[in-house]
Amino acid sequence: MTQKAARIQDVALAAGVSTATVSRALSNPDLLTEATRRAVFDAIRTTGYRVNRAARNLRKQRAGAVLVLVPNLGNPFFSQILAGISAGFAGTDYSVLIADTADHPDRERVLIDYFRDSRIDGMISLDGSLTGEDLALFAREGVEERIVFACEWVQGAAFPSVRSDNERGARLAVRHLHELGHRDIAHVTGPKGNVLTRMRREGMMTERERLGLTVRDEWIIRGDFSLQSGHAAAGAILAMAHRPTAVFCASDMVAFGLIAGLTRGGISVPGEMSVVGFDDIEMSEFYVPALTTIRQHRRELGSRAARNLLNRLDNAGSLACSAPELIDVDLVVRASTQARRGGMLQG
Repeated sequence: MTQKAARIQDVALAAGVSTATVSRALSNPDLLTEATRRAVFDAIRTTGYRVNRAARNLRKQRAGAVLVLVPNLGNPFFSQILAGISAGFAGTDYSVLIADTADHPDRERVLIDYFRDSRIDGMISLDGSLTGEDLALFAREGVEERIVFACEWVQGAAFPSVRSDNERGARLAVRHLHELGHRDIAHVTGPKGNVLTRMRREGMMTERERLGLTVRDEWIIRGDFSLQSGHAAAGAILAMAHRPTAVFCASDMVAFGLIAGLTRGGISVPGEMSVVGFDDIEMSEFYVPALTTIRQHRRELGSRAARNLLNRLDNAGSLACSAPELIDVDLVVRASTQARRGGMLQG
């Protein structure tokens, strides 16, 4: 025989309170005393009562979901950010949906349809490649106050964002190599047009200038945050008549590809060339050699983005765009860097 589902009236009876008090405990528990809250939630567990979230969302005219845009789900960098976002929405009435924006056809229409079809209440974008057309459409539809950027952002766009201090991270990387005696430092960048690429390159160039380091044009090598671009950069370095003694890579994945390519080409890391990455993804500690890198606090970045969006959803229409939330970074020294030995390597 099927057991009858518990009703809110059953919870109220078990807790010795009114149904209005049960509703208040579920929607605004801070308005109740601790003793009343405890009695209600004990009764919920005892009776097995389950909230009908679909009905609640319908009454409140909301979807009960947020969308997270990820530029490449295959990149392990995003795992901890997504974990932070998920933790940030745990215990709320919002579910988290994830969409990979890599090579997505007709992206502009698809994204706005999430809002138009009432499938989501807000969005966190980890993708800074959204176009002006995308952003203009969000503004015309009146949903820009329900969008937060995390990690990446669109330069010049008036959207709240949570980001790491990328420029300072690049400066820390170059300073570390300089302190080890390296003066000939190459840089493998991120993809062209990417805001992180620009910020890390600017930080690298600023620190070079401060330290009085010269730079050859061929020592700035275009990458795209991938293993493949790092491996290609190794080929370019191996072909140079005047090789650098150290390389700062715009991401850990680039650094892994670079080290593999250098090793295959007969250059030992760090014996003949030191390498620094950026991100401190989980593999960095276990790679051989363990990678010196700039640590982004990715889980915190995700949880702060979630908190920011929740605040905007709870205060719809009353929040102006705030200044970017900047999260500090740390230099993590491991085995891929060491003091410079001898002079410049020759091809």
